[in-house]
Amino acid sequence: MEINSLIERMEKVKVALTEINNHATKVEASLRQMAHSTEISPTDPFVIGLTVFILACFVGYYVVWKVTPALHSPLMAVTNAISSVIIVGALIAAGPLESGVSAIFGFIAVTLAAINIFGGFMVTQRMLAMFSKSK
Repeated sequence: MEINSLIERMEKVKVALTEINNHATKVEASLRQMAHSTEISPTDPFVIGLTVFILACFVGYYVVWKVTPALHSPLMAVTNAISSVIIVGALIAAGPLESGVSAIFGFIAVTLAAINIFGGFMVTQRMLAMFSKSK
């Protein structure tokens, strides 16, 4: 009787091992397919852009907070000058002769960038006037 029960248990173990082997083969095949699919498709450009934006926010935050209060006015002037580079992209979008949605958005962008440039420099001028000696 003991030999028969051992043989039955061995058969059950053999069936279980076969099932495990089949399952492992399926898992291996799906992992290989997943590995090959990531090699073919590159990373989404939106994810890359979002990562760069978030890193730039952190760097900008720490850079601005390390500036002494006496240098905030010049920092604003330089930041405004750098941010006014947006007008270049707006001019490129508004430049083509075809009238379309991009030309309309380009014109709106040029207008808003011009307001940003002149308004930013006016605010900076007022801030610098606070530090000048009054007569």
